[in-house]
Amino acid sequence: MVVEGLTPNHLKKAKLMFFYTRYPSSNVLKTFFPDVKFNRCITSQLIKWFSNFREFYYIQMEKFARQAIVDGVTDVKDMSISRDSELFRALNMHYNKANDFQVPERFLEVAEITLQEFFNAISTAKDSDPSWKKAIYKVICKLDSDVPDEFKSSTCL
Repeated sequence: MVVEGLTPNHLKKAKLMFFYTRYPSSNVLKTFFPDVKFNRCITSQLIKWFSNFREFYYIQMEKFARQAIVDGVTDVKDMSISRDSELFRALNMHYNKANDFQVPERFLEVAEITLQEFFNAISTAKDSDPSWKKAIYKVICKLDSDVPDEFKSSTCL
């Protein structure tokens, strides 16, 4: 059955997809939402969702990197993320509220790289440049991984 609009289940699916892809193309979105009748409005809404997911993600990364610097962390190697870290809990609560999805290891790796990129930029005062985050975005957009095929099913949730 193809639906005309997006539902709360579509939002949940998109949030879980964020663990694999932060920058999905419209073709990827069409592939993974086969039950949606795509038009310009639907495509825009899905792209907006991912933009909002990224915004939250990057805000958290910057916040935690700045806090680490305030706390006296000086070595980027000390910037790590595990499943029991406060940053992971914040991200997991946002994208996987019911905690019914096993977050892939690759996401932890990407999140750690992101956190380290923010830490390096802030600790070397690159954040004085208004466009300082663009360099980080360029690194992170290359770290997307394939979304598992089971997400293609309209009944995956």
